[in-house]
Amino acid sequence: MAGNGRVMKLNRKSVISYNRSKVKVARLKQFMKEGEDKMLETKNYQFWFCTGSQDLYGDECLAHVAEHSQKIVEELNASGNLPYEVVWKPTLITNELIRKTFNEANMDENCAGVITWMHTFSPAKSWILGLQEYRKPLLHLHTQFNREIPYDMIDMDFMNENQAAHGDREYGHIFSRLGMERKVVMGYWADADVQEKIGSWMRTAVGVIESSHIRVMRIADNMRNVAVTEGDKVEAQIKFGWEVDAYPVNEIAAAVEEVSKGDIDVLVEEYYDKYEILLEGRDEKEFREHVAVQAGIEIGFERFLAEKNYQAIVTHFGDLGSLKQLPGLAIQRLMEKGYGFGGEGDWKTAAMVRLMKIMTAGMKDAKGTSFMEDYTYNLVPGKEGILQAHMLEVCPSIADGKISIKEQPLSMGDREDPARLVFTAKEGPAIATSLIDLGDRFRLIINEVDCKKAEKPMPKLPVATAFWTPKPNLQTGAEAWILAGGAHHTAFSYDLSAQQMGDWAASMGIEAVYIDKDTTIRQFKNELLWNSVAYRK
Repeated sequence: MAGNGRVMKLNRKSVISYNRSKVKVARLKQFMKEGEDKMLETKNYQFWFCTGSQDLYGDECLAHVAEHSQKIVEELNASGNLPYEVVWKPTLITNELIRKTFNEANMDENCAGVITWMHTFSPAKSWILGLQEYRKPLLHLHTQFNREIPYDMIDMDFMNENQAAHGDREYGHIFSRLGMERKVVMGYWADADVQEKIGSWMRTAVGVIESSHIRVMRIADNMRNVAVTEGDKVEAQIKFGWEVDAYPVNEIAAAVEEVSKGDIDVLVEEYYDKYEILLEGRDEKEFREHVAVQAGIEIGFERFLAEKNYQAIVTHFGDLGSLKQLPGLAIQRLMEKGYGFGGEGDWKTAAMVRLMKIMTAGMKDAKGTSFMEDYTYNLVPGKEGILQAHMLEVCPSIADGKISIKEQPLSMGDREDPARLVFTAKEGPAIATSLIDLGDRFRLIINEVDCKKAEKPMPKLPVATAFWTPKPNLQTGAEAWILAGGAHHTAFSYDLSAQQMGDWAASMGIEAVYIDKDTTIRQFKNELLWNSVAYRK
């Protein structure tokens, strides 16, 4: 065996030991790779395309309806603008078939929602039972097969067959009469902007379906005397499907202690290959030992979460048990793989981070989603903004440029200096969301923000940071956030829109308020007042 210019003689025992070591390395790498692949893995979801009509105009008309809807489905799938497949279903013309189709959609685990379109006039009473029994997201596509009125040849046969402007209004009325939530998209089906709206809704629909699969592991309890990170876990399971369970810290710490040194060494090497190492005068051996502690935490936590089937986790610096460090680098890496996280016991934000990562899974050129916290303001005129960070746990998916490993003392937790990834976040538009429990209901606060580069470096701040200005501006945005009761923790994403998160909230039957370019304090206070009546139990 040759290496670094030296020839090494290995006896049989050494060769066996060496080969076993290689197998262990391969197994660990396979485990970590499988964890990355599976964490954001969702079902191969599909969306059913259901066209409404009736038999008043004869078989030839119905044949055209089927032909038109099949062509729309084919071209939607070929467009490249949809993240999931659309599946054509036979034309719905009777109460029985409508009800049967919707109940089949309910039972099909791969169906994440239904897209409906009334090609001709479909009597709305035919849809009542099916809609009442339907339990998944629904998009009402208000379109028509032809883009333009065929002025030279239009006759009553054409008018009767192509009357979505009539049929979709009848259909929309019954939704409003039933008080049911649905998404309405209007426009020509072949236009890219319409297709992109459908694709955007699909991600929201998958978020609705996957919400009931989110399980949050609470390591220790909520931070003492803190109100906004608390909430009703039973009501959250009723509303969102989330399971939020508590585990003693030493149970997961035991899983960390069981991680072998060989596995830790392999992951440390990966860290050293992937990230810039900032010793900054620290002893190199001690530095590496502290990094190794985080490697053990990452492996142990991930194995424990996988074994117990949890997709999000919260920790608390006040209850670390036998852990040597507050999880920092380890949690950052787990978030990057798709786990949700919330600091100081904030299970609501942990679940929201997981949900938003699911909604962005597979998105081309995604810029990232993370747990975040408001820290301090810059109030210089023309340079206003909020410095975002956390003690340690910001997801590297939002990083712009190089990512480094630092070790610095941490006053909270009474443990050794934790290793953490440090970086600055990307520039661009994003959203910050806060899910709060008002006692009688949940409220989702959605703030559009502009992420910017901080004006100057912050060499003494040993954490990952973002800097943003909330819309419409810092003063109005911050006042509105305070009035709405928003938390200091947020689930933050560059890749989702305020509309998508508002649609998710509507599907869940909870209040959503938007803080954006159009927000004024007078209007916002009135909206909060109206919502207090509209969403009262």
